[in-house]
Amino acid sequence: MQNCNIRLGFWIAAPGKKRGYEVDTRENAPVFRREFEVSNSFQNGRILICGLGFYELYLNGHKVGDRVLDPVPSNYLTRINYAVYDVTAYLKPGRNTVGVILGNGWYNPNTKDEWCFWAAPWRDCPKMTLKLELDGREVLYSDESWRVGESPITFNALRNGEFYDARLEMPGWCTNGFDDTKWPPAMRIAPPGGDLEQELQPPCKVLETFIAPPTEKFNVYDAGRNLAGWARIFVEGEAGAEIILRYAERLTPAGELSVEYQDMYIHSGEFQTDRYILKGSGTEIWEPRFTYHGFRYIEAKIRGRAKIHKIEAREVGTAFKTAGEIVTSDSTLNRLQSMTLNSYRSNYVGIPTDCPHREKSGWTCDVMLAAETGLFNFEAASGYRGWLRILGDLQRRSGQLPALAPTGGFGFNWGSGPAWDSVLFSLPYDLYLHTGDDGAIREHYDGMKRYLDFCESMATDHILFFGLGDWCPPDWEKICPAQITSTGYYYRDAKYLAKFAQLLGNKADEIRYTVLADSIAQAFHRRFHLGGGRYGTGNGIGEFTATGCALYHGLVPEKEKFGALEFLIEYAEKTEYACDFGILGAKYIPRVLAENGRADLALRFFTRRQFPGWAHWIDLGMTTLGEMWNGTSSRNHIMYGDISAWMFRYLGGFRHSWEQPGKRYLEIQPMPVISACRSEYCRYLSDWRINGDEFEIDITVPQGGAGLLVMPDGSRHILSSGSARFRCIVDLTFSPVLRSHSALLT
Repeated sequence: MQNCNIRLGFWIAAPGKKRGYEVDTRENAPVFRREFEVSNSFQNGRILICGLGFYELYLNGHKVGDRVLDPVPSNYLTRINYAVYDVTAYLKPGRNTVGVILGNGWYNPNTKDEWCFWAAPWRDCPKMTLKLELDGREVLYSDESWRVGESPITFNALRNGEFYDARLEMPGWCTNGFDDTKWPPAMRIAPPGGDLEQELQPPCKVLETFIAPPTEKFNVYDAGRNLAGWARIFVEGEAGAEIILRYAERLTPAGELSVEYQDMYIHSGEFQTDRYILKGSGTEIWEPRFTYHGFRYIEAKIRGRAKIHKIEAREVGTAFKTAGEIVTSDSTLNRLQSMTLNSYRSNYVGIPTDCPHREKSGWTCDVMLAAETGLFNFEAASGYRGWLRILGDLQRRSGQLPALAPTGGFGFNWGSGPAWDSVLFSLPYDLYLHTGDDGAIREHYDGMKRYLDFCESMATDHILFFGLGDWCPPDWEKICPAQITSTGYYYRDAKYLAKFAQLLGNKADEIRYTVLADSIAQAFHRRFHLGGGRYGTGNGIGEFTATGCALYHGLVPEKEKFGALEFLIEYAEKTEYACDFGILGAKYIPRVLAENGRADLALRFFTRRQFPGWAHWIDLGMTTLGEMWNGTSSRNHIMYGDISAWMFRYLGGFRHSWEQPGKRYLEIQPMPVISACRSEYCRYLSDWRINGDEFEIDITVPQGGAGLLVMPDGSRHILSSGSARFRCIVDLTFSPVLRSHSALLT
């Protein structure tokens, strides 16, 4: 926890703004300004600011920094994020002017949605607090001496869009000498309720900008791929002409914009729509500030006399640095890796989300399933720590967790469940492995204990019956029963907590949760084992996922493991590697196969071109991962995104050690079931290829690093800083996938 008792200025707002639970309000975004004097002798200046829901900061006519959609949302009743800006270069001796624009964001959801954010207990009008320091001395803070005006932003809502009337612009409003005498003074207002904490994760930024050329008809522009962000328009025309921008991820067969599957959860206002009214002065350039959309296509309609010169797509997301890259000899896998990264960036805009268009919600299971992909590809640990605090702040005293974070109250009694809630355990575990930092484990340890107490109160003979189960299977009538997947995660969480207790030196808890885990395992086997290694409820439904669940969580007794694996292989071959599972099975099955020496079979699911299969999405023309195997519903979800982590773990071979966590030690155990793979993670490099029957690998270990290389023939090599090459003979006979690649090479 950082700076929990810090104070900036007073919290201020525009007078006369609606304060309660009003929806569909059309109020101009407020602007605040203040002139002040700076002496000649200062060396360093900084501003500390929080503006809710979103803000933009200006000094002497210039926007400060390149943050967008700031601050990151939180449970505002508990904590609020503020940012620190070095403003030395923006200040000048003598008279200066600071300005702030506020948007509604997550703090003031002013349109109705499925999840009742519009009735969130924290909701209020936009407000801000600010402090300016020169050489550590406070010289300006927010109070009633600030003046408040109305910006040209006439409407803004996170899940709807932004309207802007350029005729209302006020040139020079944040520069010296602007006449604000008709502006009322700011109103001092109650704080949001939570403690101020400095935002430590990277901010949201515009990640990439590229031209979206027009399609052949219907005034539709194509960004070329699915993304999160908005359009920037270059237009010219008469004052009062209006450009209406609508966004979607697909087109109808006729080429028109289609919002099918997207707009069903927003119950008021226009969905994913921006509006711009021209002021009539040459080429005008505009983009929204306080909203973002999920889209590939932009429909641009003109009312009045105007011409669109150009439309650019602006990709927006949390500006994480790259941590890893992977490229293989298989073009399908490379395409799926690209689609996964597109989905991940689209679904990390301040917080991790499920989709960037219809929901923008931090569904906990989506976070859990994609966390390792995020940590292998990006330096995302600080973001995840921040999001975990949101989840922890929302936990009820009973231990119950919501299905999404943040939430205004939705998701405690539907949508949550052990497979979703397990992120409270798995994410601190993943963070510890990837960074060596046990801070998240320590911070959420008591919350984990409360959650397992809650599960114990809900269990019958150690079996849990609540939760969504293996969400989004290809056939909903054959979904694996939730009692299997929920109990599997109940066991896994008890094992995690026993491990955490050991790490923290809490022997009593270690014993307690080890005993609990053993009891759950015995109950699971008694209730769901069908004989021959198969698991299920005895009705033949969901046994593929159920058996994968049992193996993945370590619930199969040693004597039954061979039969369980044999059942998975036979089922996969019988169905021609159809992805006969939902989001949970999509992690279980490929990992279980790889862990048991059959990574070649796991690849069959990934590269399957028919429905249901990952590669089927490629043939549908998708550039991101889908929500449904058949390509309906959302086409930009991250919940099937473990495929990238699988590639790093089993093709690249990167494994973390609980005993030596973090970036200074890796076990590298590549599985050569394709012909070549080059992967890099935190400056560890694994670059291998198959030449005939010889496996050759180049390994680079960064300065200060160490590791262990396990070759395909079982030989083991201690690694230290530097580069080295290793070779061994491999047996290609077991792998049809590898044999086909090898034949091409020879």
